[in-house]
Amino acid sequence: MGLVSRFIVLEGGEGVGKSTQAAALARHLGAVLTREPGGTALGEALRGLLLGSDRPAPVARAETLMMLAARAQHVAEVIEPALARGQDVVCDRYSGSTLAYQGYGRGLDLGEIAELDRWASGGRAPDLVILLDMPAEGARQRRAGSTPDRIEGEGDEFLGRVQAGFRELAVASPGRWKVVDASGEVGEVAAAVREAVR
Repeated sequence: MGLVSRFIVLEGGEGVGKSTQAAALARHLGAVLTREPGGTALGEALRGLLLGSDRPAPVARAETLMMLAARAQHVAEVIEPALARGQDVVCDRYSGSTLAYQGYGRGLDLGEIAELDRWASGGRAPDLVILLDMPAEGARQRRAGSTPDRIEGEGDEFLGRVQAGFRELAVASPGRWKVVDASGEVGEVAAAVREAVR
């Protein structure tokens, strides 16, 4: 009997290295690598609408519903089929980001978001969430020199609420969430992420 496939999500604020670490973990596990918003043609189109700084900003509820529309397509088209084939899936952002950004960051009701998310995802929850966490100043330095997308450009107060939200989510679900210090070198962080998965 083969191993059961695993759905692993990397979460965290801007500049903590999620994309780098998700790619490294997926290579290590031989897993499907995907991201949110995105992962499908519809999801990538919505990503452009959501993150493009050259477009009008959606109101908070519209932003949330766009994120959830991308998730519904992503789960149906990428995540569930891969898990059904017995493949591990590593995802750069998932439900935790919606709660952190649109809930804690935008001030929308967490319970309502969680209920909508369960519906949009068909109840597909990650087996493990790895929160990459580091001091805000270090993350800000990592982002220096790059062109911010619409959400990255929201400012320190908003991003601080998001970071605090991620930490609260991790404390509330210690069985599913593992916190990894993301302030080290890429290889050190990758080793800590692999240890969290083990």
